[in-house]
Amino acid sequence: MSESDGMADQDDGSGFLRCFGRQMRLLREREGLTRAQLGARLGYGEDQIASVELGRRIPKPTLIDQADEVLGAGGLLSAMKEEVERARYPGFFRKAAKLEAEAVELHVYDNHVVNGLLQTEEYMRAVFAMRRPLLDEETITERIAARLSRQTIFTRKPLPTISFVIEEVVFRRPIGGSHVVRGQLEQILLCGQLRNVEIQVMPIEREEHAGLSGPFTLIETEEGRRIAYVETHKTSRLHSERKTVREIEECYGILRAQALTPRESLAFVEKLLGET
Repeated sequence: MSESDGMADQDDGSGFLRCFGRQMRLLREREGLTRAQLGARLGYGEDQIASVELGRRIPKPTLIDQADEVLGAGGLLSAMKEEVERARYPGFFRKAAKLEAEAVELHVYDNHVVNGLLQTEEYMRAVFAMRRPLLDEETITERIAARLSRQTIFTRKPLPTISFVIEEVVFRRPIGGSHVVRGQLEQILLCGQLRNVEIQVMPIEREEHAGLSGPFTLIETEEGRRIAYVETHKTSRLHSERKTVREIEECYGILRAQALTPRESLAFVEKLLGET
């Protein structure tokens, strides 16, 4: 992949969802079932079936498999599960999400909010609720489910190596209020104790700082591909050109040297939790 094809597709996935919905509707009509009848067999309401068929709702994998069996689709619907799952993510993040799921190493620098891989469900909801333009409740629920599913990376076999450098101000920003912040700090402590995870805090008082260009993620896949992901305001770029990736890797190495050590960082989070 070259830098030129690193710009992620901005499509929100609605076109594919409508296509999937039409396929399901055609199969339902072939079987002579109404939406209400199909819903009863699958354990869902008529409105939910209608929303899926019209491309307004992202169906769960279990619903897809059940519908495939009930409608005698022969695997046609189940074969689209991966693409349906990708539609849970905004277009600009879709390619990065796929690479993240395949990563053997993942290294992240964040300076605005806690990274999605570390977020609690309550923190996620608070973050999504602040988005402008406003997201509707159904979209928020879908985004939360997608983000939670990404967190299986921490326990995936074989275990990937994961590290984070996070600005101190991120821990101090009271997103969602004190109750949400306490839960988030506790979550970070739990993640930081995992053998394959290291979390480092970049103190506010540091006079030297290698990450002033903004947040990024470094990804290495099982095939040895090394990629840098940079995101800003609904646009993103996946860099695979070695020169660019090496520059960002150098930046991350210096950031880790400038930040508190993992042990010092967890002690900092514990102290902050006691003050919250």
